[in-house]
Amino acid sequence: MDVNVTPLPGLGTRQDFTTGSGHRVGVITYRDGRFELIVSDHEDPDKCAASVELDSAETSTLAGLLGAPQLVSALTEQQSEVVGVSTWQLPVAAGTPFVGRELGDTEMRTRTSASIVAVVREGTVHPSPRPDFRFAAGDLVVVVGTADGLHGAEEILTHG
Repeated sequence: MDVNVTPLPGLGTRQDFTTGSGHRVGVITYRDGRFELIVSDHEDPDKCAASVELDSAETSTLAGLLGAPQLVSALTEQQSEVVGVSTWQLPVAAGTPFVGRELGDTEMRTRTSASIVAVVREGTVHPSPRPDFRFAAGDLVVVVGTADGLHGAEEILTHG
């Protein structure tokens, strides 16, 4: 299924796809961390028929209801088709330096060029976690990057 990603300058991004019945369904991710679920009008796919603003907890709940673990699996499969880019799932073990600390403290992207695209906690996926997301022991961190970047990410999450 093709997902369209549309930058919304100054606001964030819109990601959507067209269903078999012709509706466009998507999510607007605002720069301030808000999310909005959108559904297009069946007659005019450029017209919004319904929208619901969701906070982070609601977004995570909806992702879980829709089968977010399958989403992580699909992301891994999709990334495997890109030469030089891989996806790893790294556990956050008790006693490691980032338990209880914020994602932004890792400086992951700056230090490794790898990106944390999701965190799975107790069966719930937290997609695109913000820099203020706090890690907990047992989290499974989904990271996308080159082999070197992924190795660096593992080092950071394990040793700091």
